[in-house]
Amino acid sequence: MNCKCEGGVSEKILEMMRESGAHLHGHFKLTSGLHSDNYMQCALMLRYPAFAAYAGEELAKLLAPAKPDFILSPALGGLIIGHEVARALGLPFIFTERADGDMRLKRFPHPGKLRFALVEDVCTTGKSSREAARILVDGGAEWVASGCVVDRRSPDCQPDWDLKSLVKVHFATYTAEECPMCAAGEPLVKPGSRPDKK
Repeated sequence: MNCKCEGGVSEKILEMMRESGAHLHGHFKLTSGLHSDNYMQCALMLRYPAFAAYAGEELAKLLAPAKPDFILSPALGGLIIGHEVARALGLPFIFTERADGDMRLKRFPHPGKLRFALVEDVCTTGKSSREAARILVDGGAEWVASGCVVDRRSPDCQPDWDLKSLVKVHFATYTAEECPMCAAGEPLVKPGSRPDKK
């Protein structure tokens, strides 16, 4: 694992990941369709309210300069951290969710022409984040900032996207054809909430 730690916050988040068992090792199929031997399951860390509150407060500091009117997260992964960021900033929180494979704003009215920050737990490809934000933008809202607990995008994945994060990591990924875990016959696990890439 390559890790870019920016001071004490990143180190503390990584320690919380280890302590909570959120950094998993095995044979995983990512939402991109690629395979990896590392996976960050933030829900295991965020299940502890003290850890969730700390991460939310630190991420809120990074997003506050954008002056959002509300926080948006895609379900399920972004629910806890999005709510914690909103709480720290004293803002409303809404979320999108999948229905028949498409991201939708099911439980809330569209907020109109307000400013929002999008918050995720782990960003791998950015697809779910952009799907969620597009629903709001198409209705006239202004997407002013984005943040996540863990940014595990590859260096060439959407380099123009200004994504604030508490931790940046890069794990090796493989196609199914070149995956050493597949070659060794290790069982494949599909974590995450988005359907497989076709």
